[in-house]
Amino acid sequence: MALALLPARCLRRLSLLPLRLLPAPSRGLSGPRGGPPSALPLGRRVAVVAAVGGAAGGAWLYLRARKERERRERRRRELRALALGQGDFQLVDHRGRPRCKADFRGQWVLLYFGFTHCPDVCPDELEKLSRAVELLDRDAALPRVQPLFITVDPERDDVAAVERYVRDFHPRLLGLTGSPEQVRAVSSAYRVYASAGPKDEDGDYIVDHTIIIYLLGPDGLFLDYYNRSKTADKIAESVRQHMESYEPLLD
Repeated sequence: MALALLPARCLRRLSLLPLRLLPAPSRGLSGPRGGPPSALPLGRRVAVVAAVGGAAGGAWLYLRARKERERRERRRRELRALALGQGDFQLVDHRGRPRCKADFRGQWVLLYFGFTHCPDVCPDELEKLSRAVELLDRDAALPRVQPLFITVDPERDDVAAVERYVRDFHPRLLGLTGSPEQVRAVSSAYRVYASAGPKDEDGDYIVDHTIIIYLLGPDGLFLDYYNRSKTADKIAESVRQHMESYEPLLD
């Protein structure tokens, strides 16, 4: 624009000047050789990406932790509503001593309902229960678990029969029996179904019943249960997790 205003004779003289004397074109905000602006150095780009990723990761961990706290609190409310006033019993152990649920307060308990004439399922489940207790016993830092067996067949399972039966399983296994009314009461408290089948010609019969191992916490309330699909390893691991995260359900 400035050149256009010069007289023609000045333009002729200017054209004769060496190129090195001509002013260099202005680069303004452009990059080298008139290109686009320079990108951030690699180190700074990595730092920016790391900062953004760290912030996103921190937010995700916070939300996950909050969600887990809310889930646990909801679970505690549900268990408290389910367990309060349930599971009380008045029975006799395999040594003839009266027992009630209060005797086991402060202890972790794995509880199974069955009967001594059970041909296969009850022995299998009690073997599994015993194995889970043995696995937990290996960790000296964990509290000891008390295994319990309650009969659903009080007509045949008196103190002597239960005493003979529990010998075959874990040495801490405690067998409990009682009158038909007492056994029905404890079965009802834990929502255990039990029904004796027809007698054969020898007077023998099978009792159809719920096949579940119950976990009771130190406050005496139901915390979890394990059906036949759960292995001893899975049960032991679940109990360990409950012990590590335990919070009393009763205030």
